[in-house]
Amino acid sequence: MSTIVLRTDLPGFPCRSRGKVRDIYDLGDSLLIVVTDRISAFDHVLPNGIPDKGRVLNLLSAFWMNRTEGLVPNHLISTRIEDLPEALHAHREVLEGRFTLARKARMLPMECIVRGYLVGSGWKDYQETGAVCGISLPEGIVESGRLPDPIFTPSTKAESGHDQNIPFEEVVRQIGPDLAREVREASIALYRHAEEYGRSRGIIIADTKFEFGIVDGRLTLCDEVLTPDSSRFWPADSYEPGRSQPSFDKQYVRDYLLSIHWNKEPPIPTLPEEVVDQTADRYREAYRRLVGRDL
Repeated sequence: MSTIVLRTDLPGFPCRSRGKVRDIYDLGDSLLIVVTDRISAFDHVLPNGIPDKGRVLNLLSAFWMNRTEGLVPNHLISTRIEDLPEALHAHREVLEGRFTLARKARMLPMECIVRGYLVGSGWKDYQETGAVCGISLPEGIVESGRLPDPIFTPSTKAESGHDQNIPFEEVVRQIGPDLAREVREASIALYRHAEEYGRSRGIIIADTKFEFGIVDGRLTLCDEVLTPDSSRFWPADSYEPGRSQPSFDKQYVRDYLLSIHWNKEPPIPTLPEEVVDQTADRYREAYRRLVGRDL
């Protein structure tokens, strides 16, 4: 089994922040983003991680950034150890495959969500209102059904707890009309490209979340891109509208936690070995299908 990395410490390089999954180091004119194997569910980081999860998320994001750089610039500088400061080369065993050297950006204050299928909170919203996040949709769409066109449904970035959906008008208020339109158009263009490509590789990308910043005055794609953590990935060969779908993301973990009736408060349960292994296999399979090779 691969070594599980739950936390990184790089002497001489202070950690600027630790998120649910990522450890971020400030290298002066750039950022070092290290993707650990931590996994969160219901707003809690679980005690044990998922082998290879960090490498899947990091290398898949780099794969998509290289594919879509013609659509929108991104923050990726390198994922090669050789491009890091020499003092970090001694940490190759921990860093290999799980880091991104990234341009610094002034991040925009919203999550840029694109939905192409009716699922999750969107399905619940549609059943109650006939709309998703205030966007009216045709009658008769079933659970997991494909939408006529992808929709842009932004949300807040919550430091803790759940993000909150916001109307497009709030995005306009926060960043101005021109940049808001550019963000919406870029998000939908990225999703359309990825959804088409994913289908050709046996994966339906039901929805996804992007984050953008400004680098040298230009809108720039940042953070993770089109991974099983930021998206819903469904196997295309078993897709059947009108029901929930199996997935390549951490839904398997959520389902286990629901099955043991955890109240979503500490103490946080440890995942059984079988759940860890099954989840790791799902992440690796998503990578294999999309990239065309194993890790």
